[in-house]
This record gives sequence, C-alpha cells and structure tokens, in this order.
Amino acid sequence: MIAPNPATSTTRSDAVLKRLLALHPRKIDLALDRILRLLTELGNPQLKLPPVIHVAGTNGKGSACAFARAMLEAQGLKVHTHTSPHLVRFHERIRIAGKLIGEEALVSLLEEVEEINRGRAITFFEITAAAMFLAFARHPADACILEVGLGGTYDATNVVPHPAMTVIQPVGLDHREFLGDELAGIAAEKAGIIKKGAPLVVGPQSDIAREVILARADRMGVPVFEFGQDFASRQEHGRMVYEDQDGLLDLPLPRLVGRHQVENAGVAIAALRHARPGGAKRWGEDAAVERGLATVDWPARLQRLHHGPLVETAPRGAEVWLDGGHNPHGAEAVSRAMADLEEHGERPLYLICGMLANKDAFSFLQAFNGLARQVATVAIPGEPASMGAGALYDIARRAGLDAAPAEDLDDAMLQVMAWSRLDGDEAPPRILICGSLYLAGKVLAENS
Repeated sequence: MIAPNPATSTTRSDAVLKRLLALHPRKIDLALDRILRLLTELGNPQLKLPPVIHVAGTNGKGSACAFARAMLEAQGLKVHTHTSPHLVRFHERIRIAGKLIGEEALVSLLEEVEEINRGRAITFFEITAAAMFLAFARHPADACILEVGLGGTYDATNVVPHPAMTVIQPVGLDHREFLGDELAGIAAEKAGIIKKGAPLVVGPQSDIAREVILARADRMGVPVFEFGQDFASRQEHGRMVYEDQDGLLDLPLPRLVGRHQVENAGVAIAALRHARPGGAKRWGEDAAVERGLATVDWPARLQRLHHGPLVETAPRGAEVWLDGGHNPHGAEAVSRAMADLEEHGERPLYLICGMLANKDAFSFLQAFNGLARQVATVAIPGEPASMGAGALYDIARRAGLDAAPAEDLDDAMLQVMAWSRLDGDEAPPRILICGSLYLAGKVLAENS
C-alpha cells in the first residue's frame, strides 16, 4: 500500500491521511472486526451500494476493474470505482459516478470517519475504505466496482454480503509476509470473496489455485464461469476474439498493451455478461464492450511515456515504457509483451529497475534473461522499504543479466544512453522502467 509521503504533503487531505496512518502501528493487519465496527457506527453504508463487482487476485485485478468500468461507462452507466494503491495522489483510489473524488469531498469524508472512529486502532486501508463506502452510499450510480486491497477473506472490501458478481484473477506468490508461502493458502484467501448467490468469474489460474477456488465455489453452490472452459479471449490477426456459449465477438485489440491484457479484457467481458445487477438493464452490450476496449485507461501498466524529463533524457527516438508489476507472474506477462513488441519492430531492450526489499527480485529479473541487454538498478526515491541499487545489481547479475547500479532515475537513463552508444544500436532502444508501483508513481509524478 502506498501511503502519503510526509515529505511531500501539501494538501489538507495529505494532513488527514497522515493522521489516519498513525492510528495503527502496522500498515497491514488483516481482520474485519475494526472496519465492521466503524461501518456499523456510520450506518452500514456498505449495505446501500449499487450492484457490486468485487475483484480479487494477485495480478490483473486492477486491469479487469479498468476494463469493466470503461465498458459500463461506454454503455452510458454511472460507475463507482475503488482501486488501490494509488500512484501519485490518494484521490485516484475513489471514483464517484465516474469522476475522481475532489479534494474538499475527500477531506470532509476523511474527517467524518476520523471523528466517528475516535482515535481507536484501525489500519489506514480500513478507515479509508470506510470513507469510500460512505461516499458511494451517498451518491447514486448504476454499478460499483471494488478491487480487493490484499488477500480476500479479511480484506476491508469484503463486507458486501450480496455482490452482483465476484471475480478472481490469476493467483500467484506475492505479499508472502501476510499471505504465506503456499499457493494453495493464498488461493484460499482470495477465494474468501466468494458469496452465496453471486456468480463467480475465474481468470487464468495455475492448477493448484484453480482447484482451491473451484472447490470453494462448489461448496458455496455458486455459478462459475471459468477462463478457458466457459469463455476465452485471444489475439488473432491483429484483433481480439472473445468466445463464450453465446458465440464469438470480433473486437479491436485493447488500448492496454500485451497479451495478458487481452485475457484481462476477456475476464471483464465475462463478468459483465454474467453479473446479476437486477433490473432490466443488461451489462456488457456488444457495442459498449468495443468502445470500452478503445477508451480504457490504466496508468503504469505497460504505459508508453511520450513526454517529461526522463523521455527528454532518453536516446533520440527511444521508446520509453513504464510498468508497475512487481512479482514473477507480472514480470512474465510484461516480458512476453516486450517480446511481442520486438517481433513487430526490432529494438534493443534496456531495463531501469527498482524494487521493494521484500519482493522476489531474482525471479522478477530472471523473466527478462535473454530479452534485455542490460539493466540499470535504482533505489526507489523517498521509499525507506526500497532495495538498494547495489543489492538489486547483485541480484540482477545472479539472474544472468548484465547490470550496473545507478544513483537515481536520471543517472539510470544516462547509463542506458551510454550502453546504447557502446553497443552501436542500429535502432533506437526500447526502455522499460519496471519493478514497483512505488517507482511507477514517482516516474508519473514527474513525467505525466
């Protein structure tokens, strides 16, 4: 979770968020008792929401939320959306009827929940989730999309008893200090969002995760729509094909880059088509799906940067890409996307990488072995939990990559320029800044 940076706090909301961060000694403490107590005192706003799509998973859940929102809004519907973490400003987490929450509204909500909480211990995510539920309950909308913060069973978003749809995206190893080292256990935690009466869409899964998720769905007696079994999406001849029991949709490729985004888009389509929102309005109309694919926006997920100091420092004609993926599964998806780009236009690939100290940097970087020429390693600016550039350099070398530590992002880009010249690159390079959402947020703050 990206918390407000006290060194850069300049707004009223930053000041309130800083106070809320101090209410619990641990950033993460998975439980539901604290938020349920607070929600009860707030009048149970989580029970007063429009039809909810609840999305869990290790990778791809934010993208699925973005696709679903874009498709619903393309249908003319008003959509509340809660995602986390944010990249630059906390306001990114809360969209009310399609619009990012404003500063005054955010401050008012945060101060309200702060007053009702009366200084009692509660995590930052829990109390801000309570503010989100309050905002969504007070404003009319046609749909509500909730992204799980961490895990599932004990996540603060898991308090809606009757969602219109639940979604579990690919489950992998991440946040091991909170969820454990066993994939089956992590899958069981994600599967905790499954609710009786709510259909379940299951994204692409490993055999272990799939077995756990489907077993719980069977015990709960919920209808299941599984990727690869009940629906599928794939890239074919420069188009996207979606297929389910109702037939084929021939669609444009999503605006978001990569084969994994074709799969994420397919999951979103299935979720909308099979949701039970109530009323006469069916979600996922074909025309809206097509428009949503073209308009979807999800920063720092293989985002091409076109301007800013880093782009200006890059070698002339270079492509500069940004991705916040930070675990091995995410690295595999991004490396495949980079390989696909290479097939369509050959360019040497260089990485600028920064990661948190608690991440599996070796497996992450190993995904780029044989694809990336060199990697410049950096510490994430202003992030105490960052891995040092030297330590990440050592790991990159062990992962089989030619690497060099850099003092900061500017130095890393200069290092890439020097490599490009020394290598005698015939084509301008392709540069991927990767390894952390924290790093991505820093880049976007200065280059967007």
